[in-house]
Amino acid sequence: WYKKAADQGNEGAQFALGGMYRNGEGVEKDSKQAAQWFKKAADQGYEAAQFVLGIMYYNGEGVQKDYKQAVEWFKKSANQGNADAQFNLGNMYIYGKGVQKDYKRAAEWYKKAADQGNANAQTILGNMYYNGEGVQKDIKQAVEWNKKAADQGNAIAQLNLGSMYYKGEGVQKDYKKAVEWYKKAADQGFANAQNSLGYMYETGKGVEKDYKKAVDLYKKAAAQGYVESYNYLGAMYYNGKGVQKDFNQAVKWFEKAAD
Repeated sequence: WYKKAADQGNEGAQFALGGMYRNGEGVEKDSKQAAQWFKKAADQGYEAAQFVLGIMYYNGEGVQKDYKQAVEWFKKSANQGNADAQFNLGNMYIYGKGVQKDYKRAAEWYKKAADQGNANAQTILGNMYYNGEGVQKDIKQAVEWNKKAADQGNAIAQLNLGSMYYKGEGVQKDYKKAVEWYKKAADQGFANAQNSLGYMYETGKGVEKDYKKAVDLYKKAAAQGYVESYNYLGAMYYNGKGVQKDFNQAVKWFEKAAD
């Protein structure tokens, strides 16, 4: 049925058929065929197809890798309000792929995606306000955008928000709130947040001091290769905090950190 409708020019069917070829659903997986069907739908102004075609050009999937073409298709889709395309376009301007690097344009596209609730765009926009990249530096705006993304469960934004509460940047300094946000990100397995939360337990900031919990969190971060936690773990073993004092273990972690 899809094939028949697609052959008759139905863009929805063309898009669906492209998806079937791309994922090998009900047909032999064929990226070239997928790209051709997406292109037919995209040429008819089907925004989801334009977005996927942009991704295929970006990855060189079924077509020759071509960042300029990726930008073209992302733009068409983004101009129709596709938030994912707007986000990807922001990325292209940030990294200068297929376009001249341009933080101001990147921020504009991230803002469009962020206004539609795209959590990744909200996080990056928050960071741009924090660093004054492509926008006027504005810590309050940084807090606001990170908060929107953090509320959607974005771990990076949750960590950023925790750090802002820890330092009192754009918000009243509040260790308890910092711990809350670090915990949300740490619970998602984010190593940087596990390390930060471990530090709060070690120092008793915003929580009851708990060396065992600190060690446990440092270990989780270390298992993911988070270098800063190697030093913290080394110090815990050296001082016998939350673990049996063990100079061999201490040396092992300090050496690992120095590598």
